[in-house]
Amino acid sequence: MTDHRGAEVISLDERRRPIGPADQGRQRCQRLRADGSACRLYLDEEGRCRVCEPTTRAAHPSSGGRQGRRTHLGPDVPILSDRDLADLEQVVRGVLAFSRRRLTGDYDVDDYGFDRDFTEQVVMPLARPLYQRWWRIRTDGIHNIPDTGGALLVANHAGTVPFDAIMTKLAVFDEHPAHRHVRELAADLVMKVPLLGPMARKSGNTLANGEDAVRLLDSGELVGVWPEGFKGIGKAYRDRYKLQRFGRGGFVEVAIRTGVPIVPVATIGSEEIFPIVANVKPLARILGLPYFPITWQFPLLGPLGLVPLPSKWVIEFGEPIPTAHLGPDAADDPMLVFELTDRVRDTIQQMIYRNLMGRRSVFF
Repeated sequence: MTDHRGAEVISLDERRRPIGPADQGRQRCQRLRADGSACRLYLDEEGRCRVCEPTTRAAHPSSGGRQGRRTHLGPDVPILSDRDLADLEQVVRGVLAFSRRRLTGDYDVDDYGFDRDFTEQVVMPLARPLYQRWWRIRTDGIHNIPDTGGALLVANHAGTVPFDAIMTKLAVFDEHPAHRHVRELAADLVMKVPLLGPMARKSGNTLANGEDAVRLLDSGELVGVWPEGFKGIGKAYRDRYKLQRFGRGGFVEVAIRTGVPIVPVATIGSEEIFPIVANVKPLARILGLPYFPITWQFPLLGPLGLVPLPSKWVIEFGEPIPTAHLGPDAADDPMLVFELTDRVRDTIQQMIYRNLMGRRSVFF
């Protein structure tokens, strides 16, 4: 073992670089250390402290040639844009105002159970992200919907789940200058489903029967109907955009009796959200459903299969077809009803074909 008892001890103070003439007049760093004392190291030519503000320096040869680098943090990027913040503020204010009205009972419900306040403050805000961000819906011909008075909106039906009806209702309210509500005629099955049925009624839906439709139109409401019914919404993907039979023309009889115009509506994009490849009819009969679909996503992807595909939508409102000149008694003429039903169906089919030819992609 080497004996270190005779080794020379060098003080740390003696190893410091002596202060020379070049150090005269140089400023010292005044930043505080962790112990509260000043740093007091000399600043370089650029006024930086090599400890408190390290600069880019050449690396020591033993470091493998890597050079030190200053990390520059750019300006903070906001997570939400000004528009998003404004929308969020509007939603929060709406929720608070809605809660206050609910607690005080300051809201109205009509004879059909339509709760305008609930629809505008709860249902529509929940649907808008799908409308604006997921399906990026574009509307055409919104001016064909009258500002006042009754009108019957007749549309194609597709998508496995009736999102097209919800999106049509939201399109009319948000895009039309009069912000009108569409009173939709729904099937009995929808109104009987727990939770969904009461919510549908509060949102302005009513049972699809002629008497209710006549009363709503006579009172100046917009009424929406999807004559294909479950045949349209549950058809296979191979039959996409091919209109099914429009029933017996009951919607035409209602329009003639009330003298309101018929506005044809074509929806493009809804066929691709849940493409049906098969229908398990035995299981549908056991569950009491009109169909039990097997789609591209479900049940292969499990819970993820319940997420609709983000197709690009277009909702076109065609030119109104007048009925007032026919007179109420014309509703009893089956040939006239059949001809007008066929005309409406052909008009919607042509609108669908025209929009399909004009779209660039299913998803863009």
